[in-house]
Amino acid sequence: MAETIRVLKSEEEVDARIRALAEQIDAEYAGKQIYMVGILRGSVFFMCELAKRISVPVILDFMCVSSYGDGTKSSGNVRIRKDLDGDVVGQDVLIVEDIIDSGNTLSKLKKVLQERNTNSVRICTLLDKKGRREVEIEADYVGFTIENEFVVGYGLDYAQKYRNLPYVGVVEGIEE
Repeated sequence: MAETIRVLKSEEEVDARIRALAEQIDAEYAGKQIYMVGILRGSVFFMCELAKRISVPVILDFMCVSSYGDGTKSSGNVRIRKDLDGDVVGQDVLIVEDIIDSGNTLSKLKKVLQERNTNSVRICTLLDKKGRREVEIEADYVGFTIENEFVVGYGLDYAQKYRNLPYVGVVEGIEE
């Protein structure tokens, strides 16, 4: 049976919010270079669109950090499956994530990057689902705060499907 997807944030709404985030990031990083760390795979769409709209110099790098698998709930077991290619010592790091849910993954990742003697570590997320937090973590830049619904599109998936939707949608009929 195919899932039903309800549009939560349209392509136009997402685009406008990314532009606003880029303006805010530009202002706060004026005169600096950003070492942008995308969390694979979900952040790719968001990170690319965000990076295109930022005018300060940006280095792009990726990590694969996971606590999910194919389910809809965090396993709580955070694993770094692909580390950075570059060195972040003395860098202003901006972690780019598609969604903050339990906070387990980002909490661990932020500590790992801070221990590498970065100048700063900030977090930018497209979606923030505060109602699901298990650990205390706040993003510095948030696209949208959303309710406790299972979302897909714009990089977010359900069992590896729907990442390529140009909007953020809610998968109807599955348990969160």
